[in-house]
Amino acid sequence: MPAKFSPPADDADEAQDTDDAADAVEGTEEKSRSGIQSIEVGFRLLDVLTNEPRAMMLRDLAQRAGMSPAKAHRYLVSFQRLGLASQDPVSGRYELGGFALQMGLARLARVDGVKLARIALTELRDRLDQTVGIAVWGNQGPTVVHWMESSYPAKASLKLGDVMPLLSSATGLLFAAYLPRSKTDAMLQRELAATRQSMADIEPLLAEVREHGAARVEGMLLPTIHAFCTPVFDSNGELALGLIALGHEGAFDTRWGGEIDTELRECAGNLSYQLGYKPGER
Repeated sequence: MPAKFSPPADDADEAQDTDDAADAVEGTEEKSRSGIQSIEVGFRLLDVLTNEPRAMMLRDLAQRAGMSPAKAHRYLVSFQRLGLASQDPVSGRYELGGFALQMGLARLARVDGVKLARIALTELRDRLDQTVGIAVWGNQGPTVVHWMESSYPAKASLKLGDVMPLLSSATGLLFAAYLPRSKTDAMLQRELAATRQSMADIEPLLAEVREHGAARVEGMLLPTIHAFCTPVFDSNGELALGLIALGHEGAFDTRWGGEIDTELRECAGNLSYQLGYKPGER
């Protein structure tokens, strides 16, 4: 009877080492799901410093972060060594450090608003089952750069690259309301002349957009087609892009505060945050 094959000793040891390593990785992955609590606790201090407009005394910073001054001080010592926090030698107040700035700048340099919006809108389209899209300001005006249809496509006759009118579409009204007049004036004047209107006629429309923080039209551009367009702002507080949702009459909730309006606002707010926008900067 032939002898049963056994791997050389070195190979056997290597195989055992591989199994042990796999077990160790599995155990580590299991532990990683719970995170490292001390990092999360310390992050509360950085979160407070990020949202506070001025440097803070230790006691105030600790109170806002929900920890004792002694505990906060230990974290701040480490954060200072890492460049995440700094302390004024005269006043003793704490502020974000230079490395925190470098992290923020690195993030802003890498972020692609349209790419982020495409990912977010895919999830939103699947949840709402409504046609959604993205518009940016192009050479000719508000331009559709991404489009995803619902399971029952709205026959809106829109395609990528289409330039939306300023005064008769939710997208156009949003850009007309939030962009500097120097950017929109030429297009506005052409549309006003064509419709025999004046700026006095449309200012109430633009004021309503700013009041609601979004634009809405009901059958204005296309009969029986309703739409919302919600702003996404960048780190300078300027309009970066508009998120569009549209659908047929009877299957599209046009209420302010309704499901579509609420979901679109939440999506736009998350994207604005990722682009570095802080509410109140406009």
